[in-house]
Amino acid sequence: MQALRNMFRSWSSDARLDGKTVIITGANTGIGKETAIDLAKRGARIIMACRDMEKTDAALKEVKDASGNQDVVACRLDLADSKSIREFAENINKEEKQVNILINNAGVMVCPYGKTADGFEMQIGVNHMGHFLLTYLLLDLIKRSSPARIINVSSMAHQWGTINLEDINSEKNYDKQKAYSQSKLANILFTRSLAKRLEGTGVTAYALHPGVVQTELWRHLNKPQQAAMWLAKPFTKTSVQGAQTTIYCAVAPELETESGKYYSDCAPAKCSQAAMDDEVGQRLWELSCKMLSITWE
Repeated sequence: MQALRNMFRSWSSDARLDGKTVIITGANTGIGKETAIDLAKRGARIIMACRDMEKTDAALKEVKDASGNQDVVACRLDLADSKSIREFAENINKEEKQVNILINNAGVMVCPYGKTADGFEMQIGVNHMGHFLLTYLLLDLIKRSSPARIINVSSMAHQWGTINLEDINSEKNYDKQKAYSQSKLANILFTRSLAKRLEGTGVTAYALHPGVVQTELWRHLNKPQQAAMWLAKPFTKTSVQGAQTTIYCAVAPELETESGKYYSDCAPAKCSQAAMDDEVGQRLWELSCKMLSITWE
């Protein structure tokens, strides 16, 4: 029962973000949109980084209306295309004086096999590689904006994941669940490796499980899986509830001195043994750099 109570525990804080700038990927739907509304209410400038600009126009109006904050903008970002990521980052680095909070929230879940513009398997490509590159390209600006936070939305699905360094793109055999779990495990390993590299900079990093949330990510589930989710609905979260742990990691004052940890239900949580394997984390880091043709020591 305690776990159930924790699951719906609502966390609240009156922390303000006036004068701060927040980037949220995938902010036009689900928990990303709810996160944008909450942080906009706290006075932050919000940059909604989204692929589908048509859908984003309506979400942008909704975020402004719901928060009463007009300092909300939308920019196109396709995490499945490194060219789009580089254009987005170049624009931010040129136009924005600071980025205090980066929320790597966008994701694809258990989708049919597909490849990104750069030839990565879609789930590792969007969920890990795209956010890895985005963070790299914005890091100097984020460091200059410290104290700053980088938040990676992972999932409890990481527990069923392994990192296949020999076949990161699942080309030899593709299991959409395994590929999803691998990408979510990569999010936590990236957070831990990043936190180590950021020690002493005033920039901290967090990974989190939002809860099992009723969102559009379910669209690729097969019929029996969708039926199971429907039966589990009383135990799943709305997007507002699902956004709470992201918001907690973004604003909780007590997390200012913490970095590299994993959270769930607005509290520190246990991740799998594989998620604490820093040697694999280092090898994943090196492989990611190689595949993205970047040098990030």
